Amino acid sequence: MKFTLSWLRDHLETEAPVEAIAEALTDLGLEVEGIEDPAASLGAFRICKVIEAVQHPNADRLRVCRVATYPDGPGGRMEEVQVVCGAPNARTGLVGVFAPVGTHVPGTGVDLKPGNIRGVDSNGMLCSEREMMLSDDHTGIIDLPEDAPLGERFIDYKGLNDPVIEIKVTPNRPDALGIHGIARDLAARGLGRLIPPQVPMIEGAFPSPIRVEIDPALKEKGCPHFAGRLIRGVKNGPSPDWLQARLKAIGLRPISALVDITNFFTYGWNRPLHVFDADKVMGGVLRVHPAKGGEEFLALDGKTYTLSAGQMAISDDAGVASLAGIMGGEHSGCTEATVNVFLESAWWDPITVAATGRALKINSDARYRFERGADPAFTLPGLDMATQMILDLCGGEASAVAQDGAPLDTRRSYRLNPARVVSLVGMDIPEAEQRQTLTALGFRMAGNEATPPSWRPDILGEADLVEEVARIASLTRLKGAPLRRAEPGVPKPILTPLQQREKAARRQIAALGYNECVTYSFIDARAAALFGGGTEAVRVENPISSEMTHLRPDLLPGLLAAAARNQARGFMDLALFEVGPAFQGGEPGEQHLQAAGLLVSAAAARDPHGSRRMVDVFDAKADAEAVLAALGAPAKVQITRKAAGWWHPGRSGVIGLGPNVLATFGEVHPRVLAAMDVKGPAVAFTVLVANVPQPKVKTPTRPALAISDLQAVERDFAFVVDARVEALTAVNAAQGADKALIESVRVFDQFTGEKAEAQMGAGKKSIALTVRLQPGEKTLTDAEIEAVSAKIVEKVAKATGGVLRG
Repeated sequence: MKFTLSWLRDHLETEAPVEAIAEALTDLGLEVEGIEDPAASLGAFRICKVIEAVQHPNADRLRVCRVATYPDGPGGRMEEVQVVCGAPNARTGLVGVFAPVGTHVPGTGVDLKPGNIRGVDSNGMLCSEREMMLSDDHTGIIDLPEDAPLGERFIDYKGLNDPVIEIKVTPNRPDALGIHGIARDLAARGLGRLIPPQVPMIEGAFPSPIRVEIDPALKEKGCPHFAGRLIRGVKNGPSPDWLQARLKAIGLRPISALVDITNFFTYGWNRPLHVFDADKVMGGVLRVHPAKGGEEFLALDGKTYTLSAGQMAISDDAGVASLAGIMGGEHSGCTEATVNVFLESAWWDPITVAATGRALKINSDARYRFERGADPAFTLPGLDMATQMILDLCGGEASAVAQDGAPLDTRRSYRLNPARVVSLVGMDIPEAEQRQTLTALGFRMAGNEATPPSWRPDILGEADLVEEVARIASLTRLKGAPLRRAEPGVPKPILTPLQQREKAARRQIAALGYNECVTYSFIDARAAALFGGGTEAVRVENPISSEMTHLRPDLLPGLLAAAARNQARGFMDLALFEVGPAFQGGEPGEQHLQAAGLLVSAAAARDPHGSRRMVDVFDAKADAEAVLAALGAPAKVQITRKAAGWWHPGRSGVIGLGPNVLATFGEVHPRVLAAMDVKGPAVAFTVLVANVPQPKVKTPTRPALAISDLQAVERDFAFVVDARVEALTAVNAAQGADKALIESVRVFDQFTGEKAEAQMGAGKKSIALTVRLQPGEKTLTDAEIEAVSAKIVEKVAKATGGVLRG
């Protein structure tokens, strides 16, 4: 956002120098990115007079000029300088502009040095406008009136000594996209008095022959208010010099009086407007409606755009005349021949404008402002003020206002608690000063309730009131102070249990050799659908790109996308992890913390011993168990096959405690790898950090080591079971035979295939288990061991239908 100092002073009555204004703006949150001071580049150029100009003795097109200069300014000493000049209008008595030796000439990029041209000394330059970068005119040197004050700086004489300030405006401050909003902040800080807008009362001389209509489908959100009026008999020539100078200073090209006026209000009041050539509007009605799709529209930038269904347009009987809130059409645009205009002022929904502009790749000053939020209450005042300016500069006669809809109701209020400034910011600001600040910013105070102004859509709660008060008071007043302890002694832990677990998970996965990634919480709809997401509940209303349209349902899409990018650059073996939130909905609380790891191995063994191997499901299982152990999960958990659809159905598992899922591990489904363009195989794990139960005894120390001095006993069992029975079923059944005595159960052999079926029958297999019995109080007798063994056989037989192998 650029503006000149003089333009700011049209809105702010102040004598503050530009340096003080720049410092205050940055402190207010409107960071100054640069100041263009004409005095720095053009301050050395002063008005001079050519005493005598004679023909150069050695060149037909050059003249030798004796120039009277006044380096100390008007009324100071006069110095006579000899200059060789090639301009055709160089003559005796000419009053022009002189640049002394040592001056940097911006138009040529050179620093002037004493020279000798065709045998004649030349010290300095008589300048044209192009050499001073004031215009492209290079037909001759500047020719000023004879009464121009000799020795005065040219920028002071022409009123060009107007610094240009450029600020960075954050997306939450649409009011600062108008100079009046910037002036309001400065006035609240105390740098001057805000000059209120003078809204004229314009009585329509006749009814507007052009009506406006808003489609009912858009009235609720897309365009709640559309207004305009016809102005007949205008003369659309060049705008006045002062207006052109302001637009040029901020980088805009003056076009015509009508267009320049709309740009003037866009930058001055954050009120984009549009003027239609009324004689080119067909049918006498301008309709705001959603496009059906396929309509072609020739915009003012000379490009033709094809509209998609639902994009908001303004049409007459001939078709689309303007792209609502973004850009007008070439057909209905104003020219020098325009005599009747329809001036439009409307409020457009930011989301709709942003989505349309992004889809069509159109950037304009109007889109930039509407997609951040214009003041809905300024629609009609802005129309009246612009109408008056057109009448003043272009003449004509204005009609009554034609409008449809009503200004958007933005009324809301929040309680002002003066003590919150201390608790949130740490600044002690008197209540009277807080109220005065909010009032100066346009808030309406009624008791302890503060109503934000219509131009501040970013004020959405009590904390925002505190921020405004602290911002205007200046955070530089904040002084460092130690935190006060609520009670003596050791302070309570700051981190919550979930935060502590997040930290532990991150450290453990990093210790396993994984590299941490931090990916976006937004992914595209296709990737989200692969992982059970992509629903309307998690769609982002105003995505920053087409690849970030939905909240992620899982961390794996981001990790797989990172793996694909690395593989495209030649890094095939990867170990990546991330700890962060995943979302099952868009409401508060509909998210959960995950810790996910991904292992990708796309290369076979590359050494003669074959020691290198591809990653498999057991790598992911081991790492998932290590993370769960670091989080304090119980050692005895259940593992089932009921994994989600993005896992390989035969090479994945779910770790849980009953219905409580703690983690999922396994190979990523080949279909998902192909869709994400990852060369596999790839194994991964996802730990649901919050689902891990808290330890029953919450002490900062580890529990006492429970170890037995008694001899452990191991017994082996081989069961003949159906080939479809999972080994885990037998393991869990054996483990439950005596939970106090049985320390562990593991599979040490599995006999399957044709040979097994030949011995044990068709559709059968053998599962061999080792059961470790650990007594705690006394050595086990043979009878006790046999009793436990019989119970193990009974439990396994009941769970699997198997029998002991003979």
